[in-house]
Amino acid sequence: MRTAYITGAGSCLPGPAISNDAMEAYIGTLSPVHSRLGRATLRHNGIQQRHYARTPEGQTTHSNAQLATEAIRAALLSARCRDSRLDLLCTGTTQGDLLVPGFASAVQAELGIASLEVASFQSVCASSLMALKHAMMAVQTGQSEAAAVSGSEYSSRWFQPAFYADSYRDNPDPGIEFLRYTLSDGGAAVIVEPEPVPGRRNLRIDWIEQRSFADRFPNCMYAGTATNQADALPWSVHASPSAAHQAGAIALKQDFKLLYELFPVWIGYYLELLDARGLHPADIDVFLPHYSAESLGQEMKRLLQATGAMIPGQRWFNTLSERGNTGSASLFVMLTDWLNRADPKPGQRLLCFVPESGRALAAFMHLTVV
Repeated sequence: MRTAYITGAGSCLPGPAISNDAMEAYIGTLSPVHSRLGRATLRHNGIQQRHYARTPEGQTTHSNAQLATEAIRAALLSARCRDSRLDLLCTGTTQGDLLVPGFASAVQAELGIASLEVASFQSVCASSLMALKHAMMAVQTGQSEAAAVSGSEYSSRWFQPAFYADSYRDNPDPGIEFLRYTLSDGGAAVIVEPEPVPGRRNLRIDWIEQRSFADRFPNCMYAGTATNQADALPWSVHASPSAAHQAGAIALKQDFKLLYELFPVWIGYYLELLDARGLHPADIDVFLPHYSAESLGQEMKRLLQATGAMIPGQRWFNTLSERGNTGSASLFVMLTDWLNRADPKPGQRLLCFVPESGRALAAFMHLTVV
């Protein structure tokens, strides 16, 4: 088994940074009540600015595939790797630009790279780590010499007023408005190779662990059905797509109460990993946690302190407030920012944590600077 290294990282955050005051010009306004819920969300999520792949006039500036492509090109430049060397492309996203075919095929076409293996991973925030684990194992087993891995989201398209059923204007849902005022657009990528690039800092991938708890919880963040109840109809069995839309089966939703019930399960899994891997929180030099809102980050800290497994706060690195919540791209965005802003020292140990609310999933990655 060979060793897999992250040799480069890059991101694509489209357009200008959008302030809280300007964001409704991009996602639209539903009603004064919805706007008040949005402002309450902004007080809790701590986001000060974000990026959208669209203009205030409603024109799309980047497709999801283009966001991933630009991020991969930035990562290739960072890794000093020619795109002709790539033999594997792995993508992660919540929803590609098309229902069919797979998202990785669209990204390959945008890149213009011929004849390479592709793998599409569709989940929510952890889909990029699913993709990275596939690339890591391909490099370790000698099936790949250079792999590109992306996470990208074009979330703002979900939040246009026309995406919501007519009845929603009179029945606002705090869970839906939480997503409207929290999620944003962007892509980020890493390059994985079996040898570190000489003369610079690289990240050795020590392990990636992921576990789903879907057997214990209903959907928490979801689209394609009107509710997260077991008997709710999927959008595809409605009489037509328009009927599904009017039934509320198209909108992206979040069960915010259920979200808080997932945190103890995620932290319990973290404690299991500490024991299984022989790790102590004090051993971690840099902690990169993904969370969708500062209030949820505080809940994470509270539980870690209560269990005696808190990584010292000064070792946390998170760019949610300035980048927004870019879903599956978030971890790679954070990693790119850390590499660009920090002075990585050989031997530093990084722990990355991605809790995914889709249906209760958690993923961790341990890296070492070499």
